[in-house]
Amino acid sequence: MSKQPMRPVPMRLGLFLQGAGHHVAGWRHPEAESGGENLPLLRRIAATAEAGKFDLLFLADGLTTGADAHPSTIARIEPLVLLSALAMVTRQIGLAATASTTYSEPFHVARVFASLDHVSGGRAAWNAVTTSYARSAANFSRGEHPAHDERYAIAEEFLQVVRGLWDSFDDGAIIQDKASGHFIRPGALRTLDHAGRYFSVKGPLNVSRPPQGHPVVIQAGSSAPGQRLAARTADMVFTAQQTLEEGRAFTQGLKQQARAFGRDPDHLLVLPGVCPVIGGTEAEARALYAELQGGIDPAAAIRLLSDRLGHDISGFDLDGPLPDLPESDQLQSRARLLTDLARTQNLTLRELYYLVAGARGHRIVWGRPEQIADALESWFRAGAADGFNIMPPFFPTQFERFVEDVLPILRRRGLARTDYDGPTLRENLGLPRPANAFSRQAAAE
Repeated sequence: MSKQPMRPVPMRLGLFLQGAGHHVAGWRHPEAESGGENLPLLRRIAATAEAGKFDLLFLADGLTTGADAHPSTIARIEPLVLLSALAMVTRQIGLAATASTTYSEPFHVARVFASLDHVSGGRAAWNAVTTSYARSAANFSRGEHPAHDERYAIAEEFLQVVRGLWDSFDDGAIIQDKASGHFIRPGALRTLDHAGRYFSVKGPLNVSRPPQGHPVVIQAGSSAPGQRLAARTADMVFTAQQTLEEGRAFTQGLKQQARAFGRDPDHLLVLPGVCPVIGGTEAEARALYAELQGGIDPAAAIRLLSDRLGHDISGFDLDGPLPDLPESDQLQSRARLLTDLARTQNLTLRELYYLVAGARGHRIVWGRPEQIADALESWFRAGAADGFNIMPPFFPTQFERFVEDVLPILRRRGLARTDYDGPTLRENLGLPRPANAFSRQAAAE
């Protein structure tokens, strides 16, 4: 690659762990082992990621299932339960999981992630999502699924409450002073007393302040309301873009929004998803990708594309162009990305669903390890990403190839870390530890 200025921080790397792989047909490959409930496999993958000095291990989640769902999401262990188990067999890698702001309660989310932060020694991260799919409402006693913009209004208040609950205790509040009889320092525990439009939560939280102050907060919304919420509140953003120009525009635009909210833009990390298909040669990688594509069930791919577009496309001509569809209330940014991709590349519906079946709209790169490293380096140096959420097409061998063959190249180029910086996820991501809001308020008074 041509010489470009070095960035002063390492490329941040997350492993997006899907038990049956990210490619919809990845589980069918002869080398694949799969299962969202296969704990021995999940432990081995976590150990490989930590040996590779990945920043974090990420578990997505959904609130519905069905026989026609993606193989990785049909059945899986609840993420917080799984991460608590993985915390016992890892030491430094971050542990991130999704929890919904539409179908959860702030007290519950604050409690479980604070608990995971304590159990893991400061390695917890919460991917705060609004839950796009209206069918989720049928599994909860909540009436109708809220509209897109209202879901983000709910999420903003939800995050405010959770952060307030994480600040219930001062740092070092539990002193266990036998002489004075004080188990906690007097005045070090405060009641939140939140009364808002969507939530009334008294507090305090019955878990002391997390080791990180606040677990790392991740978001994945790329619509206008999603970007505004992330710019105000997120530490990290997972996103999907197809071209370097789109990635750079998104990343720089989001950081400009963060700056406008008075934040340091370097404290908002952007990690696009990337699905690397790795071979010993470019021809071998292309053959592997073709093999995976050949295993796709067309009906399953059509359902997956329909989900991403928010409209059933099964009745349209698959060898014709993507029809004009009204804006969906589901995954707005993903539907827009796929629509733009279909238009700019003149894709048929069939070509588009094959693309989505590979990585659900995320960028797919294939080639020799050097080519994969080049693809990541170009985006990182151009400011199109602070790092990447790696999405192997299947486990474990494609992920092992990334760790064993691609990471050493990135390290030789000075792009990937050689060791962890500290015991907490915030330290390893270069993110500050938040001060206690109650303590700041008391100091101001």
